Amino acid sequence: METGVPEKPARILVADDEELMRRLLTATLARHNYEVVVAATGNEALNCALEHDPDLVILDLLLPDMSGVDVCRKLREWRPVPILVVSGRDEESMKITLLDLGADDYITKPFSTGELLARIRALLRRSTGAPLSPVVITAGALKIDIPRRRIFQTGRELRLTRTEFDILAYLAQNANCVVSSKMLVQKVWGLRYVDDTQTLRVHIGHIRKKIESAPGDPKYILTEQGIGYRFVGPVAPAA
Repeated sequence: METGVPEKPARILVADDEELMRRLLTATLARHNYEVVVAATGNEALNCALEHDPDLVILDLLLPDMSGVDVCRKLREWRPVPILVVSGRDEESMKITLLDLGADDYITKPFSTGELLARIRALLRRSTGAPLSPVVITAGALKIDIPRRRIFQTGRELRLTRTEFDILAYLAQNANCVVSSKMLVQKVWGLRYVDDTQTLRVHIGHIRKKIESAPGDPKYILTEQGIGYRFVGPVAPAA
C-alpha cells in the first residue's frame, strides 16, 4: 500500500434547481476542499447518486420534476448516505416528514456558510463513525467470510475467482441496496474501466452459476434493469 497519499476529499452531491444556489454552494464547498457534484432535477440527483457514490447529499425540496421528499425516499431505498435537506419551508410538519423518511438534518434558507459547514462536518463525522459492515456475512445458505476471502454454502466451500469474490463481497456489504453497474465496475476494476459493463455481466453470470440453485431465476443477486444489481438479504453477522 502506498504511503504519504493525501486523504481523498469527501464528495458532496448538491441537488438544487436554482443555478445561483448551485454555483454558490459549489464555490463554498470547493473552497473547503470538498469534491462537488451538482444536479438540477430529482432524476439527475438520483442518477448522480448512483454514478458518483457521494459521501453526503445536500437536497433542496423544490425540484422541477419531482418532490425532494420523493428523492429522499428513493435515496434511502438505495444508500445510507447522509442527507441534508435545504429548504425555504420552515414548517415543523415538513421537517418531521423528511426526518421520518430518512433525512439526517434540515436547514432552512437563508442560512450562514458557517452553519452549513458545521452541519456538513457533523454528518460526515457521524457517517464515518458508523458501524462497519460485518466481516462475516450470512444470507440464506451463504456465508461470506470477507477477511479470509472464503465463501460457503450449507457448509461447503465454493471456489470463486478473485474478481468474482470482490464483486460478490461488495454487493453483500451493500445488501438490499441497488448498486449501479458503473459503481461496481469502478470499485472492482478502477475508474478507467467504468464503462466496461459487459465484462461485469459476464462475471455476474459466472457467480450466479456458482451460488444460485437456479441461475436463470436468481434469489441472491437480482438485476435492476437499467441500473445495476442488488444482493438480497436478510444479512446479519455470523454467530
